[in-house]
Amino acid sequence: MARSGIYKSEVVRARDALRAQGRHPSIDAIRVELGNTGSKATIHRYLKEIEEEDGGAGGTQVAVSEAIQDLVGRLAGRLHEEADARIAEAKTRYTAEIGQLKDALRRQHEEGDALRIQLQHTEALLNEESDRHRQTALALQQETVQRALAAQQVADLQSQLAQGEQHRQSLEDKHRHAREALDHFRQAAKEQRDQEQRQHEQQIQHLQAELRQLNQTLGIKQDQLTGISRDNARLAAELSQAHAQLHQIQTEGRSLRDELAVAKEAGRRAEALAQRLADRELQVEDLLRSKSVLEATLAGQSERRQTLEIELAAAQASLAIQEKVMADLQAQLLQQGNRRKRNGPQDEVAGVGEKTATSDAP
Repeated sequence: MARSGIYKSEVVRARDALRAQGRHPSIDAIRVELGNTGSKATIHRYLKEIEEEDGGAGGTQVAVSEAIQDLVGRLAGRLHEEADARIAEAKTRYTAEIGQLKDALRRQHEEGDALRIQLQHTEALLNEESDRHRQTALALQQETVQRALAAQQVADLQSQLAQGEQHRQSLEDKHRHAREALDHFRQAAKEQRDQEQRQHEQQIQHLQAELRQLNQTLGIKQDQLTGISRDNARLAAELSQAHAQLHQIQTEGRSLRDELAVAKEAGRRAEALAQRLADRELQVEDLLRSKSVLEATLAGQSERRQTLEIELAAAQASLAIQEKVMADLQAQLLQQGNRRKRNGPQDEVAGVGEKTATSDAP
């Protein structure tokens, strides 16, 4: 908040400071130098009084002092302009560099976000492939169990088929033995009848005596023949049953062959599932390698971002140092102006001579 009033001494110090800077001590410039305090009428009145006081001190000395002050003011203004130009150039350069670093940092952030999104997508694909891998492994396990059960059933049915074949072979052996026994009995009976017929003429006298014995023998033979006939009928029935069992076994064998074909098809399906599982595992390995590459790229981008942040901090620190140096330079110029004002015109003339000699020196 501006003060309500100003003093004449403050107007004098503001005018001298403006002249030391090479600027014209106008009413507006003095008011700005005083911090925008005081009215223009008051400043005009004080300036008039100061000029009247300075005018009564002697014309020649005032003119020389004003010329020296004008020279000092121009030199100070030139130095101030060069310092302002260098400060502006440094600020522009550092502002551009800071803008470039900020743009690079923003791009690195965007690339990091894109890589992070890609990594999340890759992890989602990897999780999905893992689920499919588990499902495929479970299906393969189930197919393996079913294949083992089918193989066990095939082995059991083959064992039953072998047993049926052995039973059929045993029945055929029995039937063959029965036929051989019947043929042997028929051949023996035929030979016996032939022998009896040959002996009939020789032993006709013995027939009547031996008729009872022959009848008994014939009855026994008839009983044996009846028993053999029953055995033949039983063997025929067993042979029919064996043929029926053989037909059933052959039917079961065909069913077993069909089941064996189904089991083989299940085996081929299991092999296809195993191949698909191997392909899925290769895809999972590719995704894992892609994930590793993306993580390495993201790590490199993070390191680059940290480097850019360090460079930005260094640039900001350098800019702060430059601003502090310029502030110190301005403070030194202001102190030099105040010292010239306190030391008087003679010291100001000596200082100008020294500066002029210094500027002219090679």
